[in-house]
Amino acid sequence: MTLLPEPFEELSADQLRARTSIKWRMHGPDVLPLWVAEMDAMPAPSIVEAVTAAMRAGDTGYPSIQPTYAESFARLARRRWGWELDVAATSMAADVLTGMRAMLLALTEPGGAVVIPSPVYPPFFMITEESGRRVVPAALTAEHRLDPAAIDRALAETGARVVMLCSPHNPTGTVHTADDLTAVAAVAEARGASVVVDEIHAPLVPDGVAFTPYLSLTERGFVVTSASKAYNLAGLKAGVIIAGAESAATVAALPESVHYGASLIGCIAHEAAWDGGDDWLAAVNANIRSNVAFLADLLAAQLPAARLLVPESTYLAWIDCRELGLGDDPAAVFLETGRVALNSGPTFGDGGDGHVRINLAASRATLTEAVARGAARFRGDRTPRAGGLPGSASVP
Repeated sequence: MTLLPEPFEELSADQLRARTSIKWRMHGPDVLPLWVAEMDAMPAPSIVEAVTAAMRAGDTGYPSIQPTYAESFARLARRRWGWELDVAATSMAADVLTGMRAMLLALTEPGGAVVIPSPVYPPFFMITEESGRRVVPAALTAEHRLDPAAIDRALAETGARVVMLCSPHNPTGTVHTADDLTAVAAVAEARGASVVVDEIHAPLVPDGVAFTPYLSLTERGFVVTSASKAYNLAGLKAGVIIAGAESAATVAALPESVHYGASLIGCIAHEAAWDGGDDWLAAVNANIRSNVAFLADLLAAQLPAARLLVPESTYLAWIDCRELGLGDDPAAVFLETGRVALNSGPTFGDGGDGHVRINLAASRATLTEAVARGAARFRGDRTPRAGGLPGSASVP
């Protein structure tokens, strides 16, 4: 494997500001955007080549009904985790959230309860409530790990038929252990509930940390995943729902409309990522690890009261800001006073007050500027430094 240059150090401020995604259009040009999960990186070369070839060939029609997408992911799963999944027990979906919502509708009745370990990715709450179901939080442990006992209590008290997991966990970056996942599977089975797992961050687990696919431990339950997060392809829609052997009939009975929604170009890009993006992914994971250590040093020097939970995976980090005295939503303060956009902790549910989530898929110059701006109010500076990204023109 060839380790490529650091992906987050390659693009200039002007190149990044020219992007038109939500990350760059939500706030003004004076804001450092370190919130939504988009990387400041170019796509893997295999993706660029595959998408360019498709466009030149005019290959822009409807996606194939053949299971090439699931087959491509199966090759990745075999290569990275030794997991042999059944391609026949899968369904395409437009993206992970669409697939998760489809499973909620298939497994629960209107008004039914859904147990969700929290704090967690905010759209979990959104799709549950928009589906007419009820969110039942189950707190993570003090170590930010799954608590099977808390999940069991929530199931017993509410009669919930679904447990929704994020693995690896967003926003903490926790990589759930095989023992924890096995315990949750046992609790759910004993209570007659199904487990639906979002594993979109799975490739963002670095060397030395063991990721365990949920369905490698049990034949009951569902995984929904996509190449979009690990390979920075959110704008190219595609995803897949995978069932364990005992749950395959549920996926087979999904409405036909669930199978549609992914784009052909999205499928082409994602398959190129899974089949040809290993070197790029290794570089990304290495860059993330170096940025985690870099951010920890920055905070220790300039904002020592902000406690970084060092993530085991992903390019997202959870920071406890309660000792800074910024109230329940420090992200709002950092945006107003420092012009740094972070994710608001309270939106992640129970346990999120006083926290922020920061995106580490950025250059070290950007991280340096962000921490300096956040620390400015504690140094007594009248205003933080203005301007766009480091190296860009100053904004009045």
